[in-house]
Amino acid sequence: MTFITNSNSYELVIKKSESPIISFRIQFKIGSINDWKKQEGINALTASLIAQGGTKFLTYNEVVEKLYPWAGEIYFIADKELTTFIGSVHKDNLEGFYKIFSDLILNPRFDEEDFARVKDENLNFFENNLRSINDEDLGKQVLQTMIYKNHPYEKHHFGTVEGIKSIILDDVKKYYNENYTQENLVIGITGNISKEIINEIDSDFKKISLGKFQKTLLPKTEEIQDMEITIVEKSARATAISIGFPISVTRSDKDFYALMVANSYFGEHRTFNGVLMNKIRGDRGINYGDYSYIENFIQDGGTRFFIPNVARRQQFFSIWIRPTKPEDAHFSLRLAMKELKSLCESGISKEEFENARDFVINYSKLWAQTQSRSLGFELDSKFYKADYFIDKIEEELKQLSVDDVNSAIRKYLQYQNVKVAIICQNANELKEKILTNATSQIKYSTTVDESILREDESIINYSLNINKNKLNVLQVNQLFKK
Repeated sequence: MTFITNSNSYELVIKKSESPIISFRIQFKIGSINDWKKQEGINALTASLIAQGGTKFLTYNEVVEKLYPWAGEIYFIADKELTTFIGSVHKDNLEGFYKIFSDLILNPRFDEEDFARVKDENLNFFENNLRSINDEDLGKQVLQTMIYKNHPYEKHHFGTVEGIKSIILDDVKKYYNENYTQENLVIGITGNISKEIINEIDSDFKKISLGKFQKTLLPKTEEIQDMEITIVEKSARATAISIGFPISVTRSDKDFYALMVANSYFGEHRTFNGVLMNKIRGDRGINYGDYSYIENFIQDGGTRFFIPNVARRQQFFSIWIRPTKPEDAHFSLRLAMKELKSLCESGISKEEFENARDFVINYSKLWAQTQSRSLGFELDSKFYKADYFIDKIEEELKQLSVDDVNSAIRKYLQYQNVKVAIICQNANELKEKILTNATSQIKYSTTVDESILREDESIINYSLNINKNKLNVLQVNQLFKK
């Protein structure tokens, strides 16, 4: 049973259950869109220091030592519009855990050594992770900076290298005082919760300043003209490709649920349900996976599922072609665009609709298999001013027809004007192939069906509508600097 109340100026979501595990999601309606100019990254750095620092009463090492025997878990998510602190513990250890968890947020230590450590970790994320070893995520992040050029979403949610370097501890303290307020606060609790702990939480969080919620205005994204491509040159054994464009639909809209069915048919994440996965990996063995998305998608660890609490007021459609051999990259881009065109022009059949709809109804129930994730979806539903997401999926999908889905495809999806981010080693060589529309003959190491070879003939010279003025090559060290 879920209760949603307003206490003073903050919102309290209570999701009661018989579970002995008590889970918290303390959320602030702030994100990277609230970063200060020339100090991009201050939101994530502040959250990092809170979750990975000490309290006024305990050092960081003392916090870690106390949490370990309780099997207590504390971490955070900082995205474009929301920052969420997540904690879970068995109810037998709730009293001690809650004291630490609440003190991290309400009474952060803001220690100079912790600050230096966390600041180095955030810089290291860009310099030695995203730019260096994480080509898959790099492509997806470059795509978002392209889609949201000159927009509050443009900067990475961890900021920029120069922005982080410019931040000092006093800046973090000031940012905290200005933004960690009741007006920005949503508290979610789930589990076998007593009235006493609810009253204690209410009393504690009423002590922070009221503040004033200031909603950042989001302009329209810039118009895309044909296929705009950025190729990032870096040392890489394989080539990663991301394709996308903004869409004017979110979970607040009825059409979102029709698009969920279309997207599941086309590219459900880490399943063989999608056309992309079957065509690129299943039929041809080109790479490990090929998926599509109708909103911001961040995978939850090693699962197949996405994390809650990265909700956004504006969303985008994207295709993710996981890294391929360099010689297959041009072919893979052509094949993905050819399939997107087919989806947009032909839609899906009644049988395909029914299979995808039934799959999403059943599969989506797995998304809330932990009470913490379920609580996360409750908070997301508040953000979108909609009913509880998992229940709403079934409710909306059971009312859908194949015509509803095909209508949503025609309304929101397209293939003419897209942005493409490519991460590869020989950037200028691939650029020349794309510019000249070179034949991208594919070679198989094993025997493939004759029907696939015939289909390949329609792909190897498939014309991509390239905007030659917006086909750029960047060096990887140029990314996320400022």
